[in-house]
Amino acid sequence: MNDQIDRPPIVDSHVHVFSPTVFEQRETLVKRDRWFGELYANPRADLASAEDLISSMDHSGIDVSVLCGFPWSDHQLCVDHNDYMAVAAAEYPDRIKWLATILPGASSAPEEAEQCFRAGAVGIGELNADGQGFDLAEPDVLAPIVEVCEAWDRPIMFHCSEPVGHMYPGKGTATPDRLLRFLERFPGVRVIAAHWGGGLPFYELMPEVEKLTRNVLYDSAASTYLYQFPVFRNVIELAGARRVLFASDFPVLGQERLLKRVKRLQLAWDTRNLILSENAHREFQIVRRNES
Repeated sequence: MNDQIDRPPIVDSHVHVFSPTVFEQRETLVKRDRWFGELYANPRADLASAEDLISSMDHSGIDVSVLCGFPWSDHQLCVDHNDYMAVAAAEYPDRIKWLATILPGASSAPEEAEQCFRAGAVGIGELNADGQGFDLAEPDVLAPIVEVCEAWDRPIMFHCSEPVGHMYPGKGTATPDRLLRFLERFPGVRVIAAHWGGGLPFYELMPEVEKLTRNVLYDSAASTYLYQFPVFRNVIELAGARRVLFASDFPVLGQERLLKRVKRLQLAWDTRNLILSENAHREFQIVRRNES
Protein backbone atom coordinates (compact mmCIF):
# COMPACT_ATOMS: atom_id res chain seq x y z
CA MET A 1 0.00 0.00 0.00
CA ASN A 2 2.85 2.44 0.81
CA ASP A 3 5.09 3.60 -2.03
CA GLN A 4 7.96 3.98 0.41
CA ILE A 5 8.29 2.74 3.96
CA ASP A 6 9.29 6.03 5.53
CA ARG A 7 7.06 8.32 3.47
CA PRO A 8 5.28 11.16 5.30
CA PRO A 9 1.67 10.47 6.28
CA ILE A 10 -0.68 11.38 3.43
CA VAL A 11 -3.63 13.61 4.32
CA ASP A 12 -6.85 14.09 2.37
CA SER A 13 -7.95 17.53 3.57
CA HIS A 14 -11.55 17.52 2.35
CA VAL A 15 -13.97 14.60 2.60
CA HIS A 16 -17.62 14.20 3.58
CA VAL A 17 -19.37 11.56 5.68
CA PHE A 18 -22.88 11.29 7.06
CA SER A 19 -24.50 9.55 10.00
CA PRO A 20 -26.88 6.58 9.72
CA THR A 21 -29.72 8.99 10.52
CA VAL A 22 -29.01 11.00 7.36
CA PHE A 23 -28.99 7.79 5.31
CA GLU A 24 -32.34 6.83 6.80
CA GLN A 25 -33.90 10.28 6.40
CA ARG A 26 -32.41 11.12 3.01
CA GLU A 27 -35.73 11.67 1.24
CA THR A 28 -37.00 13.91 4.03
CA LEU A 29 -33.78 15.93 4.19
CA VAL A 30 -33.79 16.44 0.43
CA LYS A 31 -37.07 18.33 0.89
CA ARG A 32 -36.11 19.99 4.18
CA ASP A 33 -32.70 21.43 3.24
CA ARG A 34 -32.34 23.16 -0.14
CA TRP A 35 -28.61 22.59 -0.54
CA PHE A 36 -28.82 18.95 0.50
CA GLY A 37 -31.57 18.57 -2.08
CA GLU A 38 -29.40 20.25 -4.70
CA LEU A 39 -26.68 17.66 -4.18
CA TYR A 40 -28.52 14.52 -3.14
CA ALA A 41 -31.96 14.52 -4.74
CA ASN A 42 -30.42 12.34 -7.42
CA PRO A 43 -30.37 8.84 -5.89
CA ARG A 44 -27.12 8.11 -7.74
CA ALA A 45 -25.31 10.79 -5.71
CA ASP A 46 -23.27 8.83 -3.18
CA LEU A 47 -23.46 9.26 0.58
CA ALA A 48 -20.62 7.82 2.64
CA SER A 49 -20.25 6.85 6.29
CA ALA A 50 -17.13 7.03 8.42
CA GLU A 51 -16.68 3.29 7.87
CA ASP A 52 -16.91 3.77 4.10
CA LEU A 53 -14.23 6.42 4.36
CA ILE A 54 -11.86 4.24 6.38
CA SER A 55 -12.27 1.45 3.83
CA SER A 56 -11.41 3.88 1.04
CA MET A 57 -8.40 5.20 2.94
CA ASP A 58 -7.06 1.70 3.57
CA HIS A 59 -7.45 0.84 -0.11
CA SER A 60 -5.95 4.12 -1.33
CA GLY A 61 -3.00 4.57 1.00
CA ILE A 62 -4.44 7.66 2.71
CA ASP A 63 -3.30 7.94 6.32
CA VAL A 64 -5.49 10.78 7.59
CA SER A 65 -8.68 12.37 6.29
CA VAL A 66 -10.24 15.65 7.41
CA LEU A 67 -14.03 15.47 7.63
CA CYS A 68 -15.88 18.55 6.41
CA GLY A 69 -19.29 19.09 7.86
CA PHE A 70 -22.23 19.62 5.54
CA PRO A 71 -23.49 23.25 5.33
CA TRP A 72 -26.90 22.65 6.84
CA SER A 73 -29.35 25.55 6.99
CA ASP A 74 -30.68 24.35 10.35
CA HIS A 75 -28.59 24.79 13.51
CA GLN A 76 -29.70 21.49 15.05
CA LEU A 77 -28.70 19.57 11.93
CA CYS A 78 -25.26 21.15 12.27
CA VAL A 79 -25.08 20.07 15.91
CA ASP A 80 -26.11 16.52 15.04
CA HIS A 81 -23.51 16.33 12.28
CA ASN A 82 -20.80 17.63 14.61
CA ASP A 83 -21.73 14.99 17.18
CA TYR A 84 -21.35 12.25 14.56
CA MET A 85 -17.97 13.54 13.37
CA ALA A 86 -16.68 13.83 16.95
CA VAL A 87 -17.62 10.21 17.62
CA ALA A 88 -15.99 9.06 14.36
CA ALA A 89 -12.77 10.91 15.22
CA ALA A 90 -12.76 9.36 18.68
CA GLU A 91 -13.20 5.91 17.16
CA TYR A 92 -10.39 6.46 14.63
CA PRO A 93 -8.16 9.01 16.38
CA ASP A 94 -5.12 8.43 14.17
CA ARG A 95 -7.08 8.42 10.92
CA ILE A 96 -9.81 11.05 11.18
CA LYS A 97 -9.77 14.77 11.99
CA TRP A 98 -12.78 17.01 11.55
CA LEU A 99 -14.03 20.50 10.84
CA ALA A 100 -17.11 21.72 12.68
CA THR A 101 -20.14 22.68 10.65
CA ILE A 102 -21.62 25.95 11.90
CA LEU A 103 -24.63 27.98 10.76
CA PRO A 104 -23.52 31.63 10.47
CA GLY A 105 -26.03 33.97 12.02
CA ALA A 106 -27.43 31.42 14.44
CA SER A 107 -27.40 32.79 17.99
CA SER A 108 -25.73 29.62 19.28
CA ALA A 109 -23.12 29.45 16.50
CA PRO A 110 -20.17 30.80 18.54
CA GLU A 111 -21.01 28.52 21.46
CA GLU A 112 -21.23 25.50 19.15
CA ALA A 113 -17.87 26.40 17.60
CA GLU A 114 -16.29 26.58 21.06
CA GLN A 115 -17.78 23.24 22.05
CA CYS A 116 -16.52 21.64 18.86
CA PHE A 117 -13.00 22.95 19.38
CA ARG A 118 -13.03 21.60 22.92
CA ALA A 119 -14.15 18.26 21.46
CA GLY A 120 -11.21 18.21 19.05
CA ALA A 121 -12.37 19.95 15.86
CA VAL A 122 -9.39 21.30 13.92
CA GLY A 123 -11.32 24.11 12.23
CA ILE A 124 -14.69 25.15 10.82
CA GLY A 125 -16.13 24.27 7.46
CA GLU A 126 -17.10 23.72 4.82
CA LEU A 127 -19.25 26.84 5.13
CA ASN A 128 -21.43 27.56 2.11
CA ALA A 129 -22.95 30.96 1.41
CA ASP A 130 -25.65 29.64 -0.90
CA GLY A 131 -26.65 26.73 1.28
CA GLN A 132 -26.59 28.70 4.54
CA GLY A 133 -27.97 32.06 3.47
CA PHE A 134 -25.07 34.46 3.94
CA ASP A 135 -23.01 36.59 1.56
CA LEU A 136 -19.23 36.68 1.77
CA ALA A 137 -19.41 40.20 0.34
CA GLU A 138 -21.27 41.23 3.51
CA PRO A 139 -19.08 39.41 6.01
CA ASP A 140 -20.10 40.95 9.34
CA VAL A 141 -22.52 38.07 10.00
CA LEU A 142 -19.44 35.86 10.21
CA ALA A 143 -17.67 38.05 12.81
CA PRO A 144 -18.68 35.96 15.87
CA ILE A 145 -17.35 32.80 14.23
CA VAL A 146 -14.17 34.49 13.09
CA GLU A 147 -13.51 35.70 16.63
CA VAL A 148 -13.73 32.14 17.96
CA CYS A 149 -11.44 30.82 15.22
CA GLU A 150 -8.86 33.51 15.86
CA ALA A 151 -8.98 32.90 19.62
CA TRP A 152 -8.37 29.17 19.07
CA ASP A 153 -6.05 29.64 16.08
CA ARG A 154 -8.25 27.50 13.83
CA PRO A 155 -8.95 27.93 10.10
CA ILE A 156 -12.26 28.39 8.31
CA MET A 157 -13.00 26.52 5.10
CA PHE A 158 -15.33 28.10 2.54
CA HIS A 159 -17.00 26.44 -0.42
CA CYS A 160 -15.88 28.54 -3.39
CA SER A 161 -17.25 28.64 -6.93
CA GLU A 162 -16.03 29.83 -10.31
CA PRO A 163 -17.71 32.93 -11.81
CA VAL A 164 -17.55 31.35 -15.28
CA GLY A 165 -17.69 27.88 -16.79
CA HIS A 166 -20.10 24.98 -16.82
CA MET A 167 -22.99 24.54 -14.43
CA TYR A 168 -23.17 21.57 -12.08
CA PRO A 169 -25.01 20.59 -8.87
CA GLY A 170 -23.42 22.59 -6.08
CA LYS A 171 -22.09 25.48 -8.12
CA GLY A 172 -22.89 28.64 -6.21
CA THR A 173 -22.23 32.35 -5.93
CA ALA A 174 -19.26 32.36 -3.52
CA THR A 175 -16.94 33.65 -6.22
CA PRO A 176 -13.42 35.09 -5.76
CA ASP A 177 -14.60 38.71 -5.66
CA ARG A 178 -16.87 37.93 -2.71
CA LEU A 179 -14.20 35.99 -0.86
CA LEU A 180 -11.85 38.95 -1.28
CA ARG A 181 -14.39 41.16 0.49
CA PHE A 182 -14.31 38.74 3.43
CA LEU A 183 -10.50 38.76 3.43
CA GLU A 184 -10.46 42.56 3.43
CA ARG A 185 -12.71 42.56 6.49
CA PHE A 186 -10.87 39.79 8.38
CA PRO A 187 -7.22 39.82 7.25
CA GLY A 188 -5.95 37.83 10.23
CA VAL A 189 -8.06 34.68 10.06
CA ARG A 190 -6.68 31.57 8.38
CA VAL A 191 -8.83 30.51 5.41
CA ILE A 192 -9.03 27.39 3.29
CA ALA A 193 -10.61 28.18 -0.06
CA ALA A 194 -12.09 24.90 -1.24
CA HIS A 195 -12.20 23.83 -4.88
CA TRP A 196 -9.14 25.90 -5.78
CA GLY A 197 -10.87 29.01 -4.42
CA GLY A 198 -13.15 29.24 -7.43
CA GLY A 199 -10.11 30.31 -9.48
CA LEU A 200 -8.81 32.87 -6.99
CA PRO A 201 -5.14 31.75 -7.32
CA PHE A 202 -5.10 33.01 -10.90
CA TYR A 203 -5.80 36.54 -9.67
CA GLU A 204 -2.81 36.48 -7.35
CA LEU A 205 -0.76 37.93 -10.17
CA MET A 206 -2.41 41.17 -9.08
CA PRO A 207 -0.34 42.60 -6.16
CA GLU A 208 -3.39 43.72 -4.17
CA VAL A 209 -4.92 40.24 -4.39
CA GLU A 210 -1.64 38.56 -3.47
CA LYS A 211 -1.50 40.73 -0.33
CA LEU A 212 -5.05 39.84 0.74
CA THR A 213 -4.59 36.10 0.24
CA ARG A 214 -1.45 35.65 2.32
CA ASN A 215 -3.37 33.56 4.90
CA VAL A 216 -5.29 31.51 2.32
CA LEU A 217 -4.66 27.89 1.38
CA TYR A 218 -6.29 26.27 -1.64
CA ASP A 219 -7.60 22.72 -1.63
CA SER A 220 -7.97 20.48 -4.65
CA ALA A 221 -11.42 19.09 -3.80
CA ALA A 222 -13.37 17.89 -6.85
CA SER A 223 -10.48 18.94 -9.13
CA THR A 224 -11.25 16.76 -12.13
CA TYR A 225 -14.93 17.66 -11.88
CA LEU A 226 -14.00 21.32 -12.41
CA TYR A 227 -10.62 21.76 -14.08
CA GLN A 228 -8.13 20.16 -16.39
CA PHE A 229 -5.43 18.42 -14.36
CA PRO A 230 -2.64 20.98 -15.00
CA VAL A 231 -4.43 23.09 -12.37
CA PHE A 232 -2.07 21.53 -9.79
CA ARG A 233 1.11 22.77 -11.44
CA ASN A 234 -0.43 26.13 -12.30
CA VAL A 235 -1.56 26.91 -8.75
CA ILE A 236 1.76 25.69 -7.33
CA GLU A 237 3.52 28.14 -9.64
CA LEU A 238 1.19 31.02 -8.81
CA ALA A 239 0.65 30.59 -5.06
CA GLY A 240 3.49 28.31 -3.99
CA ALA A 241 3.53 24.69 -2.88
CA ARG A 242 3.09 25.65 0.79
CA ARG A 243 -0.44 26.89 0.04
CA VAL A 244 -1.91 23.82 -1.67
CA LEU A 245 -3.76 21.01 0.12
CA PHE A 246 -4.41 17.62 -1.45
CA ALA A 247 -8.16 17.02 -1.18
CA SER A 248 -10.53 14.69 -2.97
CA ASP A 249 -14.05 15.72 -1.89
CA PHE A 250 -14.70 12.00 -1.28
CA PRO A 251 -17.05 10.42 -2.20
CA VAL A 252 -17.49 12.89 -5.10
CA LEU A 253 -14.06 11.78 -6.31
CA GLY A 254 -12.35 8.53 -5.42
CA GLN A 255 -9.33 8.98 -3.19
CA GLU A 256 -7.20 6.35 -4.88
CA ARG A 257 -7.55 7.66 -8.42
CA LEU A 258 -6.85 11.29 -7.50
CA LEU A 259 -3.83 10.36 -5.38
CA LYS A 260 -2.37 8.29 -8.22
CA ARG A 261 -2.80 11.17 -10.64
CA VAL A 262 -1.04 13.58 -8.28
CA LYS A 263 1.84 11.15 -7.88
CA ARG A 264 2.13 10.85 -11.66
CA LEU A 265 2.75 14.59 -11.89
CA GLN A 266 6.35 13.77 -10.89
CA LEU A 267 6.61 16.80 -8.65
CA ALA A 268 9.82 17.42 -6.74
CA TRP A 269 9.84 15.35 -3.56
CA ASP A 270 9.66 18.37 -1.24
CA THR A 271 6.78 19.87 -3.24
CA ARG A 272 4.82 16.62 -3.20
CA ASN A 273 5.49 16.22 0.52
CA LEU A 274 4.09 19.70 1.22
CA ILE A 275 0.90 19.11 -0.78
CA LEU A 276 0.20 15.56 0.40
CA SER A 277 1.29 15.88 4.01
CA GLU A 278 3.11 18.79 5.60
CA ASN A 279 0.72 21.62 4.70
CA ALA A 280 -2.22 19.76 6.23
CA HIS A 281 -0.25 18.85 9.35
CA ARG A 282 0.67 22.52 9.78
CA GLU A 283 -2.75 24.00 8.94
CA PHE A 284 -4.75 21.58 11.08
CA GLN A 285 -2.08 21.21 13.79
CA ILE A 286 -2.08 17.45 13.39
CA VAL A 287 0.33 15.84 15.83
CA ARG A 288 1.79 12.53 14.79
CA ARG A 289 1.93 9.84 17.43
CA ASN A 290 5.72 9.73 17.48
CA GLU A 291 5.77 13.51 18.02
CA SER A 292 3.32 13.62 20.95
